[in-house]
Amino acid sequence: MSKSLDDIDLKILSELQENAGQSLEVIARKVGSSKTAVWKRVHRLMQTGVIERHTVILNAEKLGFEACFFVLVRTSEHDKKWQQDFLKAIQGRPEILEAHRLAGDIDYILKVRVTNARAYDNFYQALISDVKIYNVTALLSMEEIKSTNKLAL
Repeated sequence: MSKSLDDIDLKILSELQENAGQSLEVIARKVGSSKTAVWKRVHRLMQTGVIERHTVILNAEKLGFEACFFVLVRTSEHDKKWQQDFLKAIQGRPEILEAHRLAGDIDYILKVRVTNARAYDNFYQALISDVKIYNVTALLSMEEIKSTNKLAL
């Protein structure tokens, strides 16, 4: 954790993680500071990149995105050209919520949200037509037990 963050910064960040829509006045009261001081700290945290962006969290199921797949990707290609093609392919796919390059037997894992199995198959067919992949394994999440973006500050 950055040494330039003090207890007030961490409290502000915790409050913003809980509800970024609350007013600066409410946050100031909760952290024991003034509204102006909180505004200055939030501005500094944004300028330094500690706060990347403000957003809202949508309920995927209520919007019809009922299927969540974890897609394990293995490749036999490890050259720069393949990596660039793969990066371009996944960046162009809005169904992919997260993508991670891994150490171990699996090269990449993708978190994919779609409406149903047919939509996943459409996604899969598009992905393999965009880039050569050695092996793909799709795991359907039966139930989301925990999901958070909150860091343990």
